[in-house]
Amino acid sequence: MSAITAITAQNTVEVRAVHDVPVEIIKAQIETVLDDIGVDAAKTGMLHTSEIIKAVAEQLHGHRVPSVVDPVMVAKSGAKLLQDSALAALREHLLPIATVVTPNAREAEVLAQVEVHSLDDAKSAAKRIADFGPRAVVVKGGHTPHKNGVTDVLYFEETFREFTAPFLDSTTDHGTGCSFSAAIAAELAKRRTIPEAVYSARNLITTAIRHGIRVGKGHGPVNPMSALYREAEKFKVLEELRESLRTLEENESISRLIPESQSNLAMSLSEPESPLDVAAVPGRIVKIGKGVKSSAPPQFGASRHVAAAIMTALRFDSSIRAGMNIAYSSHLIETCKRLGLTVSYYDRAEEPPDIKTTEGGSIPWGTEQAIKRIQRVPEIIYHKGDYGKEPMGLILGKSASEVAKTALLIAKALD
Repeated sequence: MSAITAITAQNTVEVRAVHDVPVEIIKAQIETVLDDIGVDAAKTGMLHTSEIIKAVAEQLHGHRVPSVVDPVMVAKSGAKLLQDSALAALREHLLPIATVVTPNAREAEVLAQVEVHSLDDAKSAAKRIADFGPRAVVVKGGHTPHKNGVTDVLYFEETFREFTAPFLDSTTDHGTGCSFSAAIAAELAKRRTIPEAVYSARNLITTAIRHGIRVGKGHGPVNPMSALYREAEKFKVLEELRESLRTLEENESISRLIPESQSNLAMSLSEPESPLDVAAVPGRIVKIGKGVKSSAPPQFGASRHVAAAIMTALRFDSSIRAGMNIAYSSHLIETCKRLGLTVSYYDRAEEPPDIKTTEGGSIPWGTEQAIKRIQRVPEIIYHKGDYGKEPMGLILGKSASEVAKTALLIAKALD
């Protein structure tokens, strides 16, 4: 439920206007929700005036629900969202009844009246803010990143805890603080402890920034639903792989494409973060009799080699999400060319020594060489092997079903 405290005219670049909702309407919104639906936790965002702060604090204090106070002072664009005269009301009326307060470094400086440039500064500020009465304070580290990433400092029960995430050089960070505080409130509503709530919110926001919505000329919004969307996408990828594997298993001609080291069919999420976001067959696709069989149902993180090729191809063409390694022969390559498929290759003899000695380095290097050779992602990549390395081909495509269809086309044309 939301109680609107102010109407803003804003986009990704600026806040052009602010219109405060009358205090009696704000109070009525909160009371209406509480009287009928009830509240398990609350969070505050932009509270523009001292009158609004006092009204909200009165409502929260009267119902004694866990509350997260996000002391929103300045918009991403630099516009002031808290009147100077309201700062005293924030300290006097809202902080004392808060369960958690979540200032960023700049807001912590104002509340604690100390400069915040380091982790130690953040700890000092958190402790001083806690003196106003909240049970816990989280000083967010987004404004003070260091070489190890971004660290949020939690001060709770006279103990400091640190939550570190990688620094993301992204412009999709509009709403980071709002979503972070809302996530903490949601976890408190589920009866999580304060440290558990902060940890969960930190993870959610990292994903929300990484998969934010690229829109507008300035700071695009984070996407707090991205974690849920990715789970739904995983289901779709696994289902597509299962269907594509059935297609391969139902056609005996596919067996002529299986190399000595066996084959695998893999497909990634649309925005993979690591090979764990690529699904494939554990144990690979093997020859059985005249046909083939996948040794196990597909699962994420089951491929290293094909996954590495897909993730490399994705850097050049974001539509390429699937691949299948196949046996190499000159006849097969000529057949692919005759079918009109785009073909490229790399020579493992040209592989730099430092790549050869790096675990998992060969396939990304080779895939990139093959792509650069023709200035696009080909449908077929091959190499003729090296000492102790079997010659190999690779089919790339937009989906597992597309790759399976290409494999069938090649296998039938080999007759």
